[in-house]
Amino acid sequence: MSDERYVDPTRESFAVFKSLPRDTPIHMLNLLQFRGRADYPTDHPDATRGLSGAEAYREYGRASAPVLARVGGEVVWRGRMEAMVIGPQDKTWDAAFIAAYPSAAAFLAMVTDLEYKSAVVHRQAAVLTSRLIRFEPLETDGRTFS
Repeated sequence: MSDERYVDPTRESFAVFKSLPRDTPIHMLNLLQFRGRADYPTDHPDATRGLSGAEAYREYGRASAPVLARVGGEVVWRGRMEAMVIGPQDKTWDAAFIAAYPSAAAFLAMVTDLEYKSAVVHRQAAVLTSRLIRFEPLETDGRTFS
C-alpha cells in the first residue's frame, strides 16, 4: 500500500470543489480505510479510551448526523467491500457510502457548522486514508450504464 494518506481536503482540491456550481444537488462518494487504533490529539477526552478506528468513526457518525440532517443531507447508499475486481489488489476499503445533498451549498454549510467541526476530530482520529469524490447525480433507467 502507498504511504500517501488522504484524510482532509487540500486547499487546492477544496478550491476546485467551491468553484463548481453550488445550487445543484450533489452526491459524495466516501471510501474509508480505518486505523487499527484511533489517533486522537493527546488533549482530547477520547485520547485514552483506546478506541479502534471503526469505533471512532461511529462516534463521528453519531456526532455529525444531526448536522447532516439539518442541511438536508442523507446517506443514500452504504456497502461493505468484498473484493477488488478491477484495481490495485492492495487497496481495500473498510467502509463505503454515498451521501446526497440538496446542493453543494448545503455540504459547505455542513462542513463549516460549529457542531460539525467539533465532530470531525473523531473522523480525523479514525481514518487512515480516504477518498471523497463529488458527483453530479444523473437520471437512470436502472438498466443501462450510459
